[in-house]
Amino acid sequence: MPNWQELLSKEGPGVWRTVYRILDHRADAEECYQDTFLAALEVSHREVVRSWPALLRRLATARAVERLRQRCRRRAREKALDWDDVPCPMQPPSQTAEERELAQRLREALVRISSQQAEVFCLHCLEGWSYQEIAEQCELSQGAVGVILHRARKQLQSQLATFYGSSRKEIR
Repeated sequence: MPNWQELLSKEGPGVWRTVYRILDHRADAEECYQDTFLAALEVSHREVVRSWPALLRRLATARAVERLRQRCRRRAREKALDWDDVPCPMQPPSQTAEERELAQRLREALVRISSQQAEVFCLHCLEGWSYQEIAEQCELSQGAVGVILHRARKQLQSQLATFYGSSRKEIR
């Protein structure tokens, strides 16, 4: 049984960065953060955990993507103003608006691709995981990770084409 206090203090900041980077919303990130550690507890009761950092980041990514899907469905129904979308005046307004719009479009696009593609994309592109790390944690081959990532990028590129315009060729 792991020392949860030590695990929380050591791995907690990385888990927080993962969920907040994907969600960009404090309340949702806090819930995902808690859900991640609860899920990790459940996993530890079922099986031996080889790598706590990897397990926690994978669980955090999956939960954040699912929360993002829920938020997008809820917003589509409510169409309410989200005060978190009001730009901070520290940057030029045009830069802030462009960054917010791109981030929001990426979040909306992630919701429209499969969960597996969204998870692999986030782990690789946002968290910096290697194909091998993703393959081990998701129980896939490295080749399958490459294919899933390629398909995710292709779908995201297609969905974001209107934002980037035709001059942008590839999403990294």
